[in-house]
Amino acid sequence: MKIEVRPSPNFNDRKHPVDMLVLHYTGMETGQEALDRMCDPEAEVSAHYMIWEDGRVVQLVGEDKRAWHAGVSSWQGDTDLNSRSIGIEIVNGGHDWPLAGNVLPPYPNAQLDALIELCQGILERWDIPGSRIVGHSDIAPARKADPGEHFPWDRLARAGIGLWPLTISENPAVPQDVITTGRVLQEPQLIGRGLGRGDDKGAVGRMQAMLANMGYELSETGTYDDSTEAVVRAFQRRWVQDRVTGHADLTTLQRIGVVALMYQTAAETEADES
Repeated sequence: MKIEVRPSPNFNDRKHPVDMLVLHYTGMETGQEALDRMCDPEAEVSAHYMIWEDGRVVQLVGEDKRAWHAGVSSWQGDTDLNSRSIGIEIVNGGHDWPLAGNVLPPYPNAQLDALIELCQGILERWDIPGSRIVGHSDIAPARKADPGEHFPWDRLARAGIGLWPLTISENPAVPQDVITTGRVLQEPQLIGRGLGRGDDKGAVGRMQAMLANMGYELSETGTYDDSTEAVVRAFQRRWVQDRVTGHADLTTLQRIGVVALMYQTAAETEADES
């Protein structure tokens, strides 16, 4: 693919091997504003790549260098995610610059096609597990919302980029035995109102443990507190995109169980192959 190079001064040396891919939206009014900011040394932010709405790709930082895109963040017990990840900024106003009626701006097909091609190339060059392909909101749930509940994670999964339970049979990253047995598709049957703020019970602790095992930074306190609500909201932005509330209703709880099993299966498969 054709990639334009626009070097940013905002980078330094990595401290860890690359094993993550982090996707962002720019959250600015125009792509040019985002590009200029990532090239401004006073801003002290950058990413490895930026993708315009029409599919043009700009590289700002070499993949072997540490771009400054993740900020204070954590995933699967790791911090300093800038040192571990490749960051891609996708030009999209997101929650900061919605369309009329407060509608989130769509990601055009040309942009998504370019993103998929770029990610596929990155995955050929680096050993990045599907469970470590994340959004900014996954790794910083209390302060970030990108790439947003309008981002089509399922479309990327069908192209072999990350995991997604609703496209399990089309996802080459999922082991065949999981597909044939249908383990991931068997959502647990639950009753009741779900879980929400102020709840203090064993079910909250079990939910927190599942979310933490996926990678979210969350302690198993048994209390549905602010951090739990933020993580549930981040989970919903990615996995239950039609109900971003922070309340773990039954649909959200069912999906947490599905995704937890999917991540566990993927981790076991990766361990067997290593």
